[in-house]
Amino acid sequence: MEKIKGYTYGQVGASPVSLADLDLLKKTVLFSSDDEKHLKLAGEVLKDQTNEVLDLWYGFVGGNEHLVHYFGKGGKPDMEYLAAVRIRFGQWIMDLCNKPYDQDWLNYQHEIALRHHSTKKNKTDNASAVPIIHYRYMVAFIFPITATIKGFLSKKGHDTETVEKMYAAWFKAVTLTVILWTYPYINKNEF
Repeated sequence: MEKIKGYTYGQVGASPVSLADLDLLKKTVLFSSDDEKHLKLAGEVLKDQTNEVLDLWYGFVGGNEHLVHYFGKGGKPDMEYLAAVRIRFGQWIMDLCNKPYDQDWLNYQHEIALRHHSTKKNKTDNASAVPIIHYRYMVAFIFPITATIKGFLSKKGHDTETVEKMYAAWFKAVTLTVILWTYPYINKNEF
């Protein structure tokens, strides 16, 4: 695999969220071994469509001034920053579908959380964009990232039931990751 700038999976600090807490979150969103199986299938379906998925998502962000705001300063997007984030976002799609949700995965979700929060925002790419992505957009983005994926999941000829299972697994996985990404925004002992 070609080295992705700023992609440090397996090389980051420990998440403050335990694997036991992750298991309880998985239980809460009804994430099962069947979902793991269907996420892997979704990864197979999406692997050659990642650029198209990112084109759609980046079109959505770029078409909304209040979202593109987070990738620049003074109303001007930092195109280098957007490009670097895009490559990691594509890798996130594959990681979401294919990586085991183990300690390395949990640790990297926390690293992603810090990179959205003022703790580490802009540091990975030495960008000069606004210093935080506000919490409200972290949560609000669950819907567009989920709703837009179904069309891509249905492009490989799987029956409706299988597409629905991949879609449900994707929705649960996105919800889990966004919950983990909100950790730095929550008051101590309230997460």
